[in-house]
Amino acid sequence: MDVAQQALVVGRIRDDLESMMGTRMRLRANMGRSKIVEREGILEQTHPSLFVVKVEEKRERTARVSYSYVDVLTGTVELTHCDSGESLLPWLN
Repeated sequence: MDVAQQALVVGRIRDDLESMMGTRMRLRANMGRSKIVEREGILEQTHPSLFVVKVEEKRERTARVSYSYVDVLTGTVELTHCDSGESLLPWLN
């Protein structure tokens, strides 16, 4: 995939996530060195190069995590529905 195609795919990921604002999702992020973080949260904001998810932590605390659209493109971050476990971006797989 060349740079122009990657830019188009990143734009489509951003557009799809913008349309899912407020959606509850499950994140699975590969943090490297065999460390995988799984969290559930609500898509809160989208920005030109990243998106923000509000996640529930222990003891009724909340945190905000952000990931880039390129993380989704490369498979470092996987986004699925909380209920069904299906991918939020099935066209990407």
